[in-house]
Amino acid sequence: MDFEDLVTALSPPPNRVGKSDGEHEHHLYEGAVMVAYAMHLLRTQDTQHVRVHPDGEHGKQFDFAAWLLRRDFIKISSVGTTSYGGTYRNAAGQEVTVNPKSGLGDVVAEVGNHVISAECKGGIINTRHSGQVSRLYKGLCETVGMLMATPSQGRQVAVVPFTEGTLRLAERLAPRCALAGIEIALVGRRGEVRDVQPGSAGG
Repeated sequence: MDFEDLVTALSPPPNRVGKSDGEHEHHLYEGAVMVAYAMHLLRTQDTQHVRVHPDGEHGKQFDFAAWLLRRDFIKISSVGTTSYGGTYRNAAGQEVTVNPKSGLGDVVAEVGNHVISAECKGGIINTRHSGQVSRLYKGLCETVGMLMATPSQGRQVAVVPFTEGTLRLAERLAPRCALAGIEIALVGRRGEVRDVQPGSAGG
């Protein structure tokens, strides 16, 4: 299953013109990373319900309600004061709750008797601009750091956009993260999820 509507293509600001592959910058916003990973959990784990906790900025950047509706998830109840906060259900009975509340983990699912909790970051996936490349790297380090500082109730996963650079960094971090019980997953432009295993570095 792939998604063609996760990436937002925008014209670069003057200081980044010519620094991306192609005319536009391809933004994989944090909200897009969240829903892609939520779908991955529904697809691959024994769970029917995933919770997503964006903040207000994520809601401005990414239209959660419209994206879920295009996947045939119908809103069945509301949560909080935003238009998109609520629980969405599809015909198979799978549910995604979008609850704009911080401090709960970006994507959370209960699988059996344990919890999967993911911290997510977004970024520009086709950029060569040093500042934006650095932001991608920092995003991965920040998600790992957030998980390190959070008491674990089960599996903890750092989730960031897939680029050649984030893959290299993830492969370097994976062995140490594994010792701390932290997994790393990379989300591609169509929502494909790659788990980075310790010892998966190529050479």
